[in-house]
Amino acid sequence: MIRKVLFYKQDIPCLEGNKMDSPTILNNIKSVQQSVDKANGLSNEHYIDPLMFKEESEAIIKSSWSGLAVGADIPNIGDAKPLDFLGIPLLLIRDNDFRVRVFENICRHRGMKLINHPKKIEGAIRCPYHSWCYAKTGDLISTPHVGGPGKNLHRSIAKEDLGLNEVRSYVWRDVIFVNISGKAQDFDDTHAELIERWSEFDCPMYHGGEDSKFSLNLASNYKLVVENYCESYHLPWVHPGLNSYSRLEDHYNIVDYGKFSGQGTRVYEQFKGKDGQAAFPDFPNLSGKWSEGAEYIAVYPNVLLGVQRDHTFAIILNPMSYNETMEHIHFYYATSTTDAKTRKINAKQWKEVFEEDIFVVQGMQSGRYAPSFDGGRFSPVMDKATHCFHDWIAGKIDAYRS
Repeated sequence: MIRKVLFYKQDIPCLEGNKMDSPTILNNIKSVQQSVDKANGLSNEHYIDPLMFKEESEAIIKSSWSGLAVGADIPNIGDAKPLDFLGIPLLLIRDNDFRVRVFENICRHRGMKLINHPKKIEGAIRCPYHSWCYAKTGDLISTPHVGGPGKNLHRSIAKEDLGLNEVRSYVWRDVIFVNISGKAQDFDDTHAELIERWSEFDCPMYHGGEDSKFSLNLASNYKLVVENYCESYHLPWVHPGLNSYSRLEDHYNIVDYGKFSGQGTRVYEQFKGKDGQAAFPDFPNLSGKWSEGAEYIAVYPNVLLGVQRDHTFAIILNPMSYNETMEHIHFYYATSTTDAKTRKINAKQWKEVFEEDIFVVQGMQSGRYAPSFDGGRFSPVMDKATHCFHDWIAGKIDAYRS
């Protein structure tokens, strides 16, 4: 039997010189939840205070469906990849039924970490400490010498109760989402509107491989990355090359309060090869909307997705701390036979765009140390998607504290 992971609300210490439930901070949360033309943004503490980061980790990231990795990280049966998420040691594995599983990466005997590096599990997952062994399904299958030398059983050690602790997970668009608390609404229900919105892309897609992924390390709170991704307001100044053909006026807001937000463009320019022809085949059976349209949506709290007619991408944000984020970017195509050299060029061009945002999110992170900054204001026209995200964060915190 595999035991489910449950993390319960923890008592969080007070901010230095200012309690988290102080009138100032509570008033800020209420201000964020005003209409976009009246609201302030989240206050500085939400970006620069390590204790606030701990509270948000419980109230937001662990309680929601958060992005952890992609299925392409473990493409074959037996593939296993360890990673840390908010300090929790986790293990991704693809079992014999090709199902993606997520477990706590610890032995149930003495809490020893099971795997330190990506590897292929041919037989069982073996603890390097006392050699307890687990199946790819997480079931405990062997406890050598547990009852004394040569005695591999003991009446007090019930194997069926000591399987690996499994973390609730769901895979959508190859993103592995986890709900650490185990209490969130089912993923299909939580994101029903977004799943329906992009239902035309519900078809096979293929990760481009090693030439179609990269990572960026940002000295920034992860929320600032989400905020920046949601809006097109900054295009003319931060992305002048992109704005030269996909202009600010060609973009539109995508806002579904309490759920997701982002932006779309009506003039997506399909990636072309040297001969001027389309470099990649289109995804099948798309409607006319996608002939020149594309959409870029933040799936709260930490996944950024983009869809275009000829390729898509997924960005997983790993909040390393209150002021550091690892950004993992992956690209997908309609067939498995796309040209490697062309894929590499496509990834390089996108990397240049994403790197243009680094000084912005890091600049906003530095700016949050200005003691008089009140969280800022929103353009009622241009910042709706960003305000939507702030409002969602505030709502999650408010619910957690109540």
